[in-house]
Amino acid sequence: MAITSDQIKDKLMKELAAEHVEVEDMTQSRCAASFKVLIVSSQFAGKPLLQRHRLVNNCLAEELKEIHAFEQKTLTPEQWEEQKSKSK
Repeated sequence: MAITSDQIKDKLMKELAAEHVEVEDMTQSRCAASFKVLIVSSQFAGKPLLQRHRLVNNCLAEELKEIHAFEQKTLTPEQWEEQKSKSK
């Protein structure tokens, strides 16, 4: 069964108590299942990038077995607000 953007989003929202998740399915431009995600969660506070990515990878361990490429951006709610205000 193919992994969908909605499945990834739902799981990240639930298991990481994410405030915001964006999942972009990049499969059309690649040879196999590929996704780009943005995750905003307070669980990332005080954690370095590698630790944040491990949290996401552990959450999606089963799904990642079927995904060819996975790009992730992990932000705390404060970083997300700061980034949004810069882009205005």
